Amino acid sequence: PKGTMAFTGKYEFEGDENYDAFVQKIGLPSDKVEMGRNCKIVTEVVQNGNDFTWTQHFPGGRTTTNTFTVGKEADMETMGGKKFKATVKMEGGKLIADFPNYLHTAEICGGKLVEISTSSGVVYKRTSKKIA
Repeated sequence: PKGTMAFTGKYEFEGDENYDAFVQKIGLPSDKVEMGRNCKIVTEVVQNGNDFTWTQHFPGGRTTTNTFTVGKEADMETMGGKKFKATVKMEGGKLIADFPNYLHTAEICGGKLVEISTSSGVVYKRTSKKIA
């Protein structure tokens, strides 16, 4: 079926929009704000049907991994390191997750990974190019 394995790959941060306004809105500590700005995060996605392993590699060796199955509650971690439970949905080829203080969507557009986080009307967009 269309969309199967569409997310699998390695993506490197290419650019973002509205970073500062967004991290202020979600209350990210200032040290984490600086660390994340124009950060060459590499996102590695392994998709096996509805099962996903979503790993973010940060410069300096720190990684965050979220493992989830579409439609089932999973233990997740935010970019600020907070742990929470969420159920990821798939709608029209987009992954949608309700984080504690923002809504996050991810989709593959023209071979790029496009992630959009929305918090109280502030929209943060991050684009990553496929490198593997």
